Amino acid sequence: MNEQKSLSYRDAGVDIDAGAELVNQIKPDIARTNRLGVLGGIGGFGGLFELPVDRYQQPVLVSGADGVGTKLLLANLLDRHESIGVDLVAMCVNDILVCGAEPLFFLDYYATGKLDIEKSRRIISGIADGCELSGAALIGGETAEMPGMYDADDYDLAGFAVGVVEKTQILDKNNVAAGHTILGLASSGCHSNGYSLVRKVLEVSGDDPTSVLGSDSLANHLMAPTRIYVKPILDLIGNVPVAALAHITGGGITENIPRSLPNGTKAAIQQDSLPSIAVFDWLQKNGSITDEEMRRTFNCGIGMAIIIAPEHESAATALLQKHGETVIKIGQVSATNPGDDPTLEYI
Repeated sequence: MNEQKSLSYRDAGVDIDAGAELVNQIKPDIARTNRLGVLGGIGGFGGLFELPVDRYQQPVLVSGADGVGTKLLLANLLDRHESIGVDLVAMCVNDILVCGAEPLFFLDYYATGKLDIEKSRRIISGIADGCELSGAALIGGETAEMPGMYDADDYDLAGFAVGVVEKTQILDKNNVAAGHTILGLASSGCHSNGYSLVRKVLEVSGDDPTSVLGSDSLANHLMAPTRIYVKPILDLIGNVPVAALAHITGGGITENIPRSLPNGTKAAIQQDSLPSIAVFDWLQKNGSITDEEMRRTFNCGIGMAIIIAPEHESAATALLQKHGETVIKIGQVSATNPGDDPTLEYI
């Protein structure tokens, strides 16, 4: 009778010691995201955060979950993992910001085929960077080593953010009326949307990612992290009346601005107001992509839209510019038939 070797979790492809070492290495990154409200530290079964009830009469929690999508495949191809965590946080906090919510805390889920401590540390350090930029505390998460589910070098990221807003100050599309102005805040590039098409264009073009595009490399354009708009927008909301916001994410300008409009209205977007950004010009040219497909796949240079009464336009623009934002008037809201679903047109 053959004597069978005693098997371990490591034999099955999971290295518990590597996971513990990763936790030790990321503790300083987690610590730099601490903020008022965090109770305890990582290592428990749940992250604790004390709701700041002293600042609110009717606090409402707002949550959002998202991932990074196939931009992860490009990060692996280019070995560019430092900022992909910023993308993860941005996609979540920019979403809850649309309600007027201040992000309080963030948790991540990181799964991979084989845990590479150095690569994983770079990824999680980027998540901490995103949390710092948004003011959210990184209070926990999950790292899963899953051989057989993922190839050794593959990984996936997901996360969720929780924020808070005063009930009476929740931004609502019913505050929007005909005559309101639509301002756009410039994006940093593709953010984290449309990367299946981005990778297809890269394939058919045959272009080297290290080649120069404008004043930078193509790789830098494609991997530019998603812009986080939290701090300037929260300052704006606190000082200037804002009717509504729209995060220009999957679906582009075409699908996202109508989500922030009430029935009986439409948005008219001035097409020539959209900024010319080298990476979008490259994508459209090398993929022979139509204008319509560009506008419903990519943000086309606008990462966040602000809907505001025209009398507040100048004050809003000045305040946002002080935060370093590029502000562009991209359109206006007008009335349609009462009860009609909101629409959008390019003029």
